[in-house]
Amino acid sequence: MRNKPTADTLIFNIGQITTARGATPRRGKEMNTLYQITNAAIAIQKGRIMAIGPEPLVRAETQGAEQEINAGGKAVVPGFVDPHTHLIWAGERRDEFEMRLRGATYLEIMAAGGGIMNTVQATRAATLNELVSQSHRRLDKMLAYGTTTAEAKSGYGLSLAAEMKMLDAIHLLDESHPVDLVPTFLGAHAVPTEYAGEPDAYVDLIVNEMIPAVAEMRYRVEAASTENERDPVSYLPAAEFCDVFCERGAFTLEQSHRILHAAQQAGLKLKVHADEFAPPLGATTLAVTMNAISVDHIVSTTPAQIKLLANSPTIGVSLPGTPFGLGEMRFTPARQLIDGGGALALATDLNPGTCWSESMQFMMALACRAMHLTPAEALTAATLNAAFAIGRGKWVGSIEIGKAADLLIIDSDDYRDLAYHFGTNLVKTVFKHGKIVLPSAENRT
Repeated sequence: MRNKPTADTLIFNIGQITTARGATPRRGKEMNTLYQITNAAIAIQKGRIMAIGPEPLVRAETQGAEQEINAGGKAVVPGFVDPHTHLIWAGERRDEFEMRLRGATYLEIMAAGGGIMNTVQATRAATLNELVSQSHRRLDKMLAYGTTTAEAKSGYGLSLAAEMKMLDAIHLLDESHPVDLVPTFLGAHAVPTEYAGEPDAYVDLIVNEMIPAVAEMRYRVEAASTENERDPVSYLPAAEFCDVFCERGAFTLEQSHRILHAAQQAGLKLKVHADEFAPPLGATTLAVTMNAISVDHIVSTTPAQIKLLANSPTIGVSLPGTPFGLGEMRFTPARQLIDGGGALALATDLNPGTCWSESMQFMMALACRAMHLTPAEALTAATLNAAFAIGRGKWVGSIEIGKAADLLIIDSDDYRDLAYHFGTNLVKTVFKHGKIVLPSAENRT
């Protein structure tokens, strides 16, 4: 008889476990298929899931557990993965919110020197500690709403020093906060005021100075990671991805191609802001052609480009909070993408100008109402597919043996309430790498 392993933690009396599963992103009809177990338990060892199933079976497979946690008959889902955020910034843009309410458009505000450039000024002026402090509070809220892994972009610096300061802030938060962060370089977010009228000269700076500096920079990390089995001492890149904002008033298709090509040559993986506004510039086709891991926004994308995306490995990332934040009624044509066999992920687009929301639950609720996703598709898009959209699908995004025990106990016995309810927070308990990180130890009863 084989020796049974001892679990570090056993979560029992789970009314319903619900998760998407798979070694690849779920596509098309697969997005509506979830793995469910009732009257279940999950055993955790060294931060990873070691057993999952009906409670009697899980108990029979283990020797016991150092601690047992009663889920109280509630539902358990994977921790949310947010694959598109602008987490790091200083300041606010309340005045612009009121300007939009009075009829000004996002592009009009941007053309008048507002928008992104207002945040650039505040972010450049902030110290590294100030950036970390302000962003830490937002990250706390993301965790409270159930996000356990997130992408974080630079892009409010727009100079080499300021962009590197933002990447430093991402690294410091990744090391100090329970939420795991995946860094993206977005020097091509806008043309800074000092290059007004000379966008190609700014592209030269990105290509010749910024990208090489980002690609060469490494952060020394001394702690082993459950997520990707790092060595005790390793050197992480300043950014894993390079993104570009390909829109009118930002970067042209030709400029975007030049930036992405330079990033690809430097070893960075690609993401693209595309088709947030009409008319589309063709950035979705560019992203697919260049094998970008994701193309994000895709609101004004043409049916032909959606079909091209659906038939490619590139994941479409929808940010429904952004048109909602702008007071617009046009959203990603998600049904066309999914029905065409494509892979869709959801993200918050957390940023100070158009979508100051830390809640992936709200994005699920919006996706079901505005884009006609089912609750199952929305959960898949907010977990497993979102994890693959930032290169983390092997380790997080689903409840499967061997994966990180990033889990949520929600205040409901049915996962569908995450999309059915809105304007509230259903997350009751958050596990990160098998440890309860919310509520915090001092607030637990």
